[in-house]
Amino acid sequence: MPPFVTRARASILTLPHGTVNLPIFMPVATQASLKGLTPEQLEATGCRLCLNNTYHLGLKPGQEVLDAVGGAHKLQGWNRNILTDSGGFQMVSLLKLANITEEGVRFLSPHDGSPMLLTPEHSMSLQNSIGSDIMMQLDDVLVTTSPDKARMREAMERSVRWLDRCIAAHKKPDTQNLFCIIQGGLDLDMRRECCREMLARDTPGIAIGGLSGGEAKDDFCKVVSTCTEMLPDLKPRYVMGIGYPEDLVVSVALGADMFDCVWPTRTARFGNAITKHGVLNMKRETYAADFGPIEEGCGCPCCRPIEEEGAMGITRAFVHHNAAKETVAAHLLTLHNVWYQLNLMRGAREAVMEDRYPAFVKEFFGNLYPDRSSYPLWAVNALKGVGVDLLET
Repeated sequence: MPPFVTRARASILTLPHGTVNLPIFMPVATQASLKGLTPEQLEATGCRLCLNNTYHLGLKPGQEVLDAVGGAHKLQGWNRNILTDSGGFQMVSLLKLANITEEGVRFLSPHDGSPMLLTPEHSMSLQNSIGSDIMMQLDDVLVTTSPDKARMREAMERSVRWLDRCIAAHKKPDTQNLFCIIQGGLDLDMRRECCREMLARDTPGIAIGGLSGGEAKDDFCKVVSTCTEMLPDLKPRYVMGIGYPEDLVVSVALGADMFDCVWPTRTARFGNAITKHGVLNMKRETYAADFGPIEEGCGCPCCRPIEEEGAMGITRAFVHHNAAKETVAAHLLTLHNVWYQLNLMRGAREAVMEDRYPAFVKEFFGNLYPDRSSYPLWAVNALKGVGVDLLET
């Protein structure tokens, strides 16, 4: 196999609260906390960059409290890096409560119905108060499956204009890195046009936004591939809202570096464990008398034998016994799932550095789908486009 197949990259991102190895998965701590984990437990997973939500922190505790405490790092006792979204995604998730104009987005608070106007300037002000190491521009977000081409173009062009307003309003460019967000739905020409406009603004990093909105995986891969093809080598590339392990592994092959999603922590609260062989529903009776670890060979504190320092020696039977009854099961599965995601990206990085990423990809899909004929066609096609034939013997 020829060297350097795929566009997979390994790099180091230097941020105010320490260096971050790329590629990386970023756990989502929406309300300045990762549900079920203390900051110490999150740090023990190897996490060096997590997400906070600008919209929610702007509502509670509010900007006045954030300014008084000195930012989100102090609020949540986290001395590693933080990335904040701009609040823009809420115009999708809270669409019934939002009204979008050129000025910004008017929301009704889901807490008490009070109005809030989120403009590019206010988003920057909130993120400056949060003190995030990476802050995202306010963008006009539209689900990719929207059939309204005129509205999609309006959202793309408005996102460019809003980036200019964000850059002008950003008060701390020396200590907080502002990333642009490429929009354009599933229209590849529109994505290319947006790439050119965003790159002309020369932000420290670049995100690909508007995905994970129900589009077909083939279309998702085409958008990621089209954008990464145009992006500079020496800037981080962040695909927003992506969390399924297959999506991460394929997106790394397509040239992306950074990912985030609530799925690993949310699925833990439903009693599910992520493993290299797929997702295990720990509520199933089959685990009632299973005294093995959640995943054999996993390095997380839950799965390691209790004789090892810092290990818990948790069994599947214990998790099953507590699933859906006691919060401890959700906590343990959250710890395991976050570790799994971070470790998957550590393995990807190591494989890239050792020039064996194609072999890493094949091993990953072989573990997940023992029957090669059940490999997802979208992954086979996307990987073939960057020189990896999953079906090759």
